[in-house]
Amino acid sequence: MRIAIVINTAWNIYNFRLGLIRSFLDKNYEVHTIAPADGYEKHLIQEGCKYHFVNLENKGTNPRKDIAYIYQLYKLYKKIRPDVILHFTIKPNLYGTIAAKLSGIPVINNVSGLGTVFLRESRSSKIARELYKYVFKFPDKVFFQNSDDLKYFIDKGLVNQKITDLLPGSGVNIQKFQPEEFKRNAKFTFLLAARLIQDKGIHEYADAARIVLQTYPDIRFLLVGFKDDSPFGVKELTLQNWINQGVLEYLGPTDDIQSVFRLADCIVLPSYREGTPRSLLEAAAMAKPIIATNVPGCVEVVDDQINGFLCEARNSKDLAEKMIAMLSLADADLHQMGQASRQKIEKKFDENFVIQKYQASIEELVLVSSSKSYASTIVAW
Repeated sequence: MRIAIVINTAWNIYNFRLGLIRSFLDKNYEVHTIAPADGYEKHLIQEGCKYHFVNLENKGTNPRKDIAYIYQLYKLYKKIRPDVILHFTIKPNLYGTIAAKLSGIPVINNVSGLGTVFLRESRSSKIARELYKYVFKFPDKVFFQNSDDLKYFIDKGLVNQKITDLLPGSGVNIQKFQPEEFKRNAKFTFLLAARLIQDKGIHEYADAARIVLQTYPDIRFLLVGFKDDSPFGVKELTLQNWINQGVLEYLGPTDDIQSVFRLADCIVLPSYREGTPRSLLEAAAMAKPIIATNVPGCVEVVDDQINGFLCEARNSKDLAEKMIAMLSLADADLHQMGQASRQKIEKKFDENFVIQKYQASIEELVLVSSSKSYASTIVAW
């Protein structure tokens, strides 16, 4: 069996799809990974994958570059001839599907979230919807990570419900992300782990921190994640002001998120909308209480007042109130919330659930494809 996995970065493949890849390699599948080079391709090769470079303009829409990306994928698909192609993230989902259709290869897409383009009513969002409506006629299967996103695509006529299915996010390796013995920090510590874009609620996090610090000056507010130079990214000057004023401590990006989570008493994600946020899944697996916005994706992970608190999106004051409620909890209650997080992950978000669904879908597609080929051969004969 030959599988191709196409994502917008090699980092994304290695950090979010390694469990799935290893399950394929354990079955002696030949795994081809396709993404721009960013240093993580060497890790994929070390795991046993074959790596293929492509140029991809991740930010914005440049028709000439996007068409060139489709052509690159088309040539690779014709060369590799995978049995099934797995697409993740927006441009691979859209343009990869076109290339696969031209190549006659079965496709499984994964909509991991609606993304920035759907959060604003603009010309770009209209174009994106039209693209999805056209392109999503062609996949054999489309996975969604929460029921709200699935409903949105069906209600807008962007996908045929018959080819859709739900996944518990990207899942989490519950053996890798393990709780440690509970111990509250002397200085209560909040942590937000996300790419530094406005839609993750970074500004609301900083504003809420200011409010909390007025009454509780010893509280720590940590921020970890990659900077983003897109129009939606947090400005460098703004970030530096937060740091200089003692509002936030920025730890930069990391390849060891477990060590960073261990620093925190509570994980925060004030996002405007998510698929199913990987950072919350990993944090919950490590038995961390969570504060997140009451929006699609986040509500899949957080049960209000059970394993954390839900707050209003784009509302710094409400976020601050939930932070104060969290830091005011007795140790026993804080510990109980963390335990509830771990239990929820074990019950619903173990990555083995995701792997099993992919394996079943791939086997079904290959069987159908083989049957069609056999039927065509008989008719030709």
